[in-house]
Amino acid sequence: MFFRLHASPLALSVLAALSCASAFAQEPVLPAPAAMVLENVPPVSASVAADIARYNDFKPTAFAAWHPKKLEMILVRRHNNTPQLFQLAKPGAPLTLLTDYPEPVRAARYQPRLGKYYVFNKDAGGNEVFRSYRRDAGSADAVPITPDGQRVQGMSLSEKSGRMVYVTVPVNRQGSNDQIMSTVSLVDPKHPEAARKLASLPGGGWSGFRFSPDDKQLVYTEYVSANESYVWLMDLDSGKSRRITAKEGEENVAYSGAQFSHDGKGLYAVTDRGAEFQRLTYIDLKSMKHTTLTGEIEWDIEDFDLSADGKLLAMVVNQDGMSVLRLMRTRDHKMLPVPKLPLGTIGGMEWHHDSRHLALSLASSTSPSEVYSVDIKTNAVTRWTTHEKMAVNAAAFVEPTLERWKSFDGRSISGFVYRAPAAKFPGKRPVLINIHGGPEGQFQPGFQGRSNYYTDVMGVTVIYPNVRGSSGYGKSFLKLDNGRLREHSVRDIGALLDWIATQPDLDPARVAVSGGSYGGYMSLAVSTMYPERIAAAIDVVGVSNFVTFLEKTESYRRDLRRVEYGDERDPAMRAFLESIAPANNAARIKKPLFVIQGKNDPRVPYQEADQIVATVRKGGTPVWYMTANDEGHGFAKKANADYQFFTSIDFLKTYLLAQ
Repeated sequence: MFFRLHASPLALSVLAALSCASAFAQEPVLPAPAAMVLENVPPVSASVAADIARYNDFKPTAFAAWHPKKLEMILVRRHNNTPQLFQLAKPGAPLTLLTDYPEPVRAARYQPRLGKYYVFNKDAGGNEVFRSYRRDAGSADAVPITPDGQRVQGMSLSEKSGRMVYVTVPVNRQGSNDQIMSTVSLVDPKHPEAARKLASLPGGGWSGFRFSPDDKQLVYTEYVSANESYVWLMDLDSGKSRRITAKEGEENVAYSGAQFSHDGKGLYAVTDRGAEFQRLTYIDLKSMKHTTLTGEIEWDIEDFDLSADGKLLAMVVNQDGMSVLRLMRTRDHKMLPVPKLPLGTIGGMEWHHDSRHLALSLASSTSPSEVYSVDIKTNAVTRWTTHEKMAVNAAAFVEPTLERWKSFDGRSISGFVYRAPAAKFPGKRPVLINIHGGPEGQFQPGFQGRSNYYTDVMGVTVIYPNVRGSSGYGKSFLKLDNGRLREHSVRDIGALLDWIATQPDLDPARVAVSGGSYGGYMSLAVSTMYPERIAAAIDVVGVSNFVTFLEKTESYRRDLRRVEYGDERDPAMRAFLESIAPANNAARIKKPLFVIQGKNDPRVPYQEADQIVATVRKGGTPVWYMTANDEGHGFAKKANADYQFFTSIDFLKTYLLAQ
């Protein structure tokens, strides 16, 4: 049966009344959000939704910015339907709501030195056409700083003058040969009408702009691919630029996070120059000599920040997916002791201007993200936020285990496994494989939020693999899925299916696969390559054909994706991409499919979802299709995300648990 409906309370009520399923005829259904369009998605039982809701009300809190003069901060936390900005005056104090928009606000920067206003970015309907705004302290009005209709790629504020640099790109999809230019502008946020254009740069990969201490230069990064990027300097008076890093022979080199030293004579940056992993490096701007500061650490440095007085470097080491905080003295590059933090993943790290207090966000398997600070003078750890009482006991949530398996070529692949508790769910358990996006991403075992419902209530074991092409395991591993090697990562999932069959507590006959973005492509590709070895698949904003994806994705990111996936304008590469496209191999998809898409997605356009749905249905395979007209690359609004989760649970109960 096929039906299509624009989800409204009235339509759903009529549908429920006519349904032949007695369960839905006898009890109320939950109205879908108004912006949703549903095809073949059964209505959600209101009572079932109420039960699942216990796992839907977590409010992770993330650090955004320190006040420059006070020990207080701006945080990001969900307010009603979307993440918004809050002010926190001291640890444990009540949160003061700063923004209240229907669209998410996820970051902010205070005016340097004075803190009389803050700057934030906001888009509309998930379209990622971000615009920068200034809001004065105590005011409810937000003043636009950047032009309307152009995407802000990045912005930075000068600690000395308070001026702001921002980068904009045009938004269009006019064809595969678009020539994109990024515009770099300088402005006083208090006088946005007086913005001055500094330069036009070719392409859309320019980011990471930071001011020099004397306010005369900018350092920034040209991103070509996950394995190739360069550091540039720009003179603020003339707008002239020069590249200060280069290729090392035939080997591509990646740089990120470049910022000036306190005296302005050098740069700190993270790079894989001469190594497999990303290491912290100092670049002398006179001699251009590179000095590696973390050569003894055989893991990626994924974040770092320099204290305002230039004496200390805080860094986060990605150690097999877990975050480890390290502290270095710049004078002699000596590592210093740091207090023990809860085991988990660290994000949003920043020094206060006093160079003593370091703020960070930290999430673990049993706790949503909370905000902490470390007093470097006393090594005391202060917890600033605590989640209000929850309807479920998060402390009892399953801790993951790190597992490894051999792939088709003998390479070791790893993943984190959240096993359904055996005491509660004896016997072989069904499995959900959840594949991260990117592909230059990595699953790290932070708080799983609503996904705990799978293990805690449904008795499903969830596996998060880091297939080849994932970050965090060295630059060689990162390149193993590029271009014509694309399906090798899919074969890593085939090897995972083999591993599942060897586990006494897992049921190889009941395995579903899910993923978002590139993970959505992987779910579709697994469905075509291993159709008899899975029970169902969920594709969230996934690519169904890399050719049509590259032709329709936003122009500012098209060339960046071609480096990873291949250039569809080359006839031989185009033929290869067409040959592996799930949309062109949809006849092999025999198990039920759930496709979820945001209509305003600028990265993976909705046509990718439309074409896989239409093609799979031709073969008679059951397909559920959910589109949100007010979302983009994933659902950011709580009501939409909740409904997506309710229906995903229903899908898995129908096609995974019922096997």
